[in-house]
Amino acid sequence: THEIKGWERQCMSYEQEYRKGNAAFRAVSNSEKSGREKGERGMKNQMELIFDAVSQNEAFARVTAGAFFSQLNPTLEVMADVKTAVSEAVTNAIVHGYQNKPGKVRMQCTIEGDTMTVVVEDSGIGIEDVEKARQPFYTTGPREERSGMGFAVMEAFMDSLHVESSQGRGTRVEMKKKAVPGTEAIEDA
Repeated sequence: THEIKGWERQCMSYEQEYRKGNAAFRAVSNSEKSGREKGERGMKNQMELIFDAVSQNEAFARVTAGAFFSQLNPTLEVMADVKTAVSEAVTNAIVHGYQNKPGKVRMQCTIEGDTMTVVVEDSGIGIEDVEKARQPFYTTGPREERSGMGFAVMEAFMDSLHVESSQGRGTRVEMKKKAVPGTEAIEDA
């Protein structure tokens, strides 16, 4: 896994790590440190997955994000939205970020209240023009193989989408989705 920064170490109450092949899974919870009981709306829970940039791992990332999101008991439609958006983000990292060359993809999911934030990062070639890349039908891949709809799908299926990229350094995609559409998170008093 990656090097744990000081602020991450302070936030973690417990850490579990599972390794199989070239993937690492780390579940992180702040519930003990914050004194909140499990299941309380204000609880924050995180997990991180780091895996090889190979197309077979797209399904693994999709299912893992879905399983993590399931603790919020979303509708099947909302669950499908999250899984589809994760598939698109991970596929973009593998196909466009690394251009099917060796590399690692990092996916972090955070649940806070009734919202899950998903971050998918790569250290690939980066995107020259993010705004252009977010336009429907724009692709850097072969036209017959790629539709250029990845970012459009992520934006349509998630509540928010933020993309940061630097050429030669990689891309970071952050997406958010509420478990129950049209609801406002309850703020702690």
